[in-house]
Amino acid sequence: MSANPRTLLLVDDNRALADNLREILEEAGYAVRLAASYAQAIAMESDYAVALVDVRLPDGDGTVLASVLKQRNPDLEVILLTGFATLESAVAAVRTGAWAYLAKPCSPDDLLLTIRQATRHVMLVEEKRELARRAVMAEKLAAVGTLAAGLSHEIRNPLNAASLQLTLLERRLRRLPADTQAQLIEPLDLVQHEIRRLSQIVTDFLQFARPREFTPVAVDLGAVIESVLALLQAQAEQSGLHLERVIESRAYIAGDAGLLQQALINLVLNALQATPAGGWVRVTLAEQEQDIVLKVEDSGPGIPPSMRPRIFEPFFTTKEIGSGLGLPLVHSIVQQHDGAISVQDSEVGGASVVVTLPRSVPR
Repeated sequence: MSANPRTLLLVDDNRALADNLREILEEAGYAVRLAASYAQAIAMESDYAVALVDVRLPDGDGTVLASVLKQRNPDLEVILLTGFATLESAVAAVRTGAWAYLAKPCSPDDLLLTIRQATRHVMLVEEKRELARRAVMAEKLAAVGTLAAGLSHEIRNPLNAASLQLTLLERRLRRLPADTQAQLIEPLDLVQHEIRRLSQIVTDFLQFARPREFTPVAVDLGAVIESVLALLQAQAEQSGLHLERVIESRAYIAGDAGLLQQALINLVLNALQATPAGGWVRVTLAEQEQDIVLKVEDSGPGIPPSMRPRIFEPFFTTKEIGSGLGLPLVHSIVQQHDGAISVQDSEVGGASVVVTLPRSVPR
């Protein structure tokens, strides 16, 4: 859900009343965006889950504004406020799909109760959508598992045989005169590269469909970051990119260092591949209350908001060559570690992948 369930929009041209309501709402833990007119409300970013809209605005009709806001964000709930309650205005409120219709002045308790109910409804809609998304992903996972189990050996056997024969052929080609080798070795290297790529796809299938179990141990995430960046430093330099690290403190979690390293390699490689020469990729490690936050940011073009809900789905990819299993595999590893992963914008508009993991005290 792009909107924050604790963020509200309050549209009312009565500044004294608006300030009073904002104080009440902020004391209840909400962040309040204030707008004094129809035009100001339309111009604001839609980062709120509930809008409180006065029916009479100096430059427009609040019921019309409610309809426009809901068209922009169908999950939004609108609470209409009026100091002149009539049957006609109540009917108009119902037609806009408003969650509630309150007459001013209303008691703080009634207002807060109505907002809590509206917010809860928004969250329930998002939960239903998330459950549906997980059901689709589960079906795809089942398909991956069936496919991987049925084809892994059938694919690996000929791949291994072909790789062996190509290795033998390469050795024989190396015995030829140097001026003859080049034109023969080049296509051979290409075929070997493609075979390795196919073998990696099969490996990804198997690991994604059947994640290996592990016994959690204390893992130093700082050490994992250092090992991954050392491994990918040469590739970053070759691409003309600056690889940065910001490790604010030593952070430990209970997990599997090998799996976490694999997940971080995938995230950093994705960032390197998406960032034009001259840019940067940054890995940040920080503490946040009881969690550890691992962030991979880049200065590339970023990921469009419309695409973000799908990037962790199996087989979804925007690359010309790719299995569409890299990020789903990362998502699976993060879930194995009782963590969460999300995609945001970096400070310069590129992509920022944020992994949150529960902290563990090392033994």
